[in-house]
Amino acid sequence: MPAPSTKKPRFRKPRKEPVVEAPVVETGERLSKHVMALKDCSRKEAEQYIEGGWVRVNGVVVEEPAHRANRDAVTLDPEASLLNLTTVTLLLNKPAGYADGTEEVEPVRGRKTPPDARSLLTPQTHWEHDPTETPVLKRHFNHLEADIELENGATGLVVFTQDWRTTRKLTEDMGTMEHEFLVEVKGEVAPEALKPIGYALKDERLDLPTVKVSVSSSTPEMSRLRFAIKGSHPGLVAYLCGLANLEMLAMRRVRLGRVTLADLPVGQWRFLAGYEKF
Repeated sequence: MPAPSTKKPRFRKPRKEPVVEAPVVETGERLSKHVMALKDCSRKEAEQYIEGGWVRVNGVVVEEPAHRANRDAVTLDPEASLLNLTTVTLLLNKPAGYADGTEEVEPVRGRKTPPDARSLLTPQTHWEHDPTETPVLKRHFNHLEADIELENGATGLVVFTQDWRTTRKLTEDMGTMEHEFLVEVKGEVAPEALKPIGYALKDERLDLPTVKVSVSSSTPEMSRLRFAIKGSHPGLVAYLCGLANLEMLAMRRVRLGRVTLADLPVGQWRFLAGYEKF
């Protein structure tokens, strides 16, 4: 197997996300018009208040400016502020068999197309124990960018963000940010069995990235290895395991920089907290 590519990351254009509107009823006026009157603001600002989750109709949050309602049914949160309409970053524990969402999945004739991990970003799959306690809004699923690749067969941490600063951080530091993987391999593995990997990493002809690998646990049936790799290099873990004649059973990315997967269940997502930095 050839050494993994070390080409510089490609910058991708933001994907266009469909805008989902609530059904428009025939009675009453547009919700944005009511908010303009309540807040004495422009139509654009009224729409931002609505999309920010600050407006209720009959006590229920409505996020569609085109929604029609009667004036007496509309209320605006006293704490409403456009300053709080910040961009968000979502952390997903991608299941095996899903594409990572960094690129459009192109169908290949005669081959099953993997589902896109973006399809898992819904209110229903939001982790109920999300420590941020951020209310989920429809706008949180628009204009999400993903730049850190993860193999289809792997599980683990995948990042989707609306924040250009986070995108810049992830792309500019892609070559130096440490990725931590837990890899399950068949059978018992002693530290000496990893020597072929060490030799390859020291071979200047292969020009491999910086990698730290160790045996985390081992039993006669299965062993768990820990890989810490500088940069995003899909296929590298499989290549290194092949050098040591290790049969991979599963691979999970548990950390990107300083952000960890922790207890996030497979197939669920949470918000990146304000105190978390990559």
